[in-house]
Amino acid sequence: MNVFERKMYRRILGLVYDNEKENWRIPTNKEIYASVKKPTITETIRLNRLRWFGHVQRMEENRIPKKVLYMNMGTRRLRGRPRNRWQDEVREGGRIVGGEGWQEKAHNREEWKKLLRRARNCRILHMPME
Repeated sequence: MNVFERKMYRRILGLVYDNEKENWRIPTNKEIYASVKKPTITETIRLNRLRWFGHVQRMEENRIPKKVLYMNMGTRRLRGRPRNRWQDEVREGGRIVGGEGWQEKAHNREEWKKLLRRARNCRILHMPME
């Protein structure tokens, strides 16, 4: 997804004039992110995933989304490297953003919003460029 996003930004931003070599060139990834100054698509997805998790955590136990979140299907996983599940991604993102006890912080709405806002502003979930 990041590759597609950078491709679109390159198309929008166009070429960059290089004064040293005195010619036009395609902007590098770092130049793209420096000029755009917005979270990447993967950061946005991770933050929205964590936001939804906090919403579900604060729900009552008998609500369907909360039941589905903690439901165990009872089937065996396929052979080989296990695929990442939604919960695995949330667990990783929550650990990065909230550190220890991040699941308990989700129960307090204001604290959870503040934590996610800080993660967005500081770009905590930013992955290094491929």
